[in-house]
Amino acid sequence: MYRIGQEEIDAVARAINSRAFFKINSAGREVYHFEEEWKALTGSRYALLMTSGFGALASSLIALGVGPGDEVIVPAYTYIATALAVTSVGAVPVIVETDETLTISVSDAEKHISAHTKAIIPVHIQGFPCDMDGLRRLADKYGVAIVEDACQADGGSYKGKYLGTLGDAGAYSFNYFKVLTSGEGGLFVTNDRTMYERALIYHDASAVAFFGDQLEDVTQPVFGGTEFRVSDITGAILREQLKKLPALIADLHKNRDAMCALLDARLTVLPSHDPQGGCPTTLALRFPTADACRAFVSRCAERGLALTIPIDTGKHVYSNWTQIMEKRGALHPAMDPFRMAENQGLQTDYAPDMCPATLDFLARTAYVAVDPDADASTVERTVCILNESV
Repeated sequence: MYRIGQEEIDAVARAINSRAFFKINSAGREVYHFEEEWKALTGSRYALLMTSGFGALASSLIALGVGPGDEVIVPAYTYIATALAVTSVGAVPVIVETDETLTISVSDAEKHISAHTKAIIPVHIQGFPCDMDGLRRLADKYGVAIVEDACQADGGSYKGKYLGTLGDAGAYSFNYFKVLTSGEGGLFVTNDRTMYERALIYHDASAVAFFGDQLEDVTQPVFGGTEFRVSDITGAILREQLKKLPALIADLHKNRDAMCALLDARLTVLPSHDPQGGCPTTLALRFPTADACRAFVSRCAERGLALTIPIDTGKHVYSNWTQIMEKRGALHPAMDPFRMAENQGLQTDYAPDMCPATLDFLARTAYVAVDPDADASTVERTVCILNESV
């Protein structure tokens, strides 16, 4: 959570004082206006605000028709929600390596494409942009879809276009730990009308046909789904958050670039698929060995600067995805994709050491948080500690 204050408090009061803060209303219509404002900013044709990034990913997969018998390629470094979104629709995740940028490896993804591959989920982890050009070529070559997981990259970009808008669908998260926050929240975007209609039906199946005119001009048949609907309180908060996004991203870039300019030449910054893009919440440093990385982080801690080594981040590392690694995709066996007849023989031969390159990259990397509100002297002090710790 970066910037939140009185504006959001006033927005919540505005929604509550309207006495009509259910999503469908004739008062503030905060959710509707947020979706329209997001579309205007990013150029997405359709947007659906919902409860979480997980909900947006699941809605994307449903909209693509993904289900039993299908494989979805996911990177070995992402929060477990990415993989669980796949199992939630009855498909199975195929785990592939990251490249040296810690985003999905296009070459390893290609090695794992099969006749059952329905989609690839590139994840802009920590705001690092994936190789979207390479992924688009790959997707076009094999006829598979791209669902962008931009949950850690709200407002980030790739070659001038917003992350989340470059695939067939995109998912964002607005939970407490994200760039924009409403405590909890997520967003589905697409430019495809059929996908939008299916996601609309799926994400609010119990209410979409009952409240308001949400099915006006919808041609897709209504089907059973779930309930990821949010209230106008969420929409009101995010409208205020969205106003702050351009300046926030600009300040992240400014401070990240200032840090890089002051770094000791002996420190190596991770490469990027778009050095001027992304969502620079994190400055990532790469070391020759895992031991060297840990020693550096310890020296920084002694000087009062806490860094993170991503191999230690639990459920962000595939080997710690207990439900996936142990193949327990649902409580009821008939609903468990790993037990479904359609999924037998698919690529689910998971092992803790199946992605050694990713584990190596993660163990040799240290994260420095970028504070968009840090002044020049604070940035200089931070980099001074980094340089003194080499």
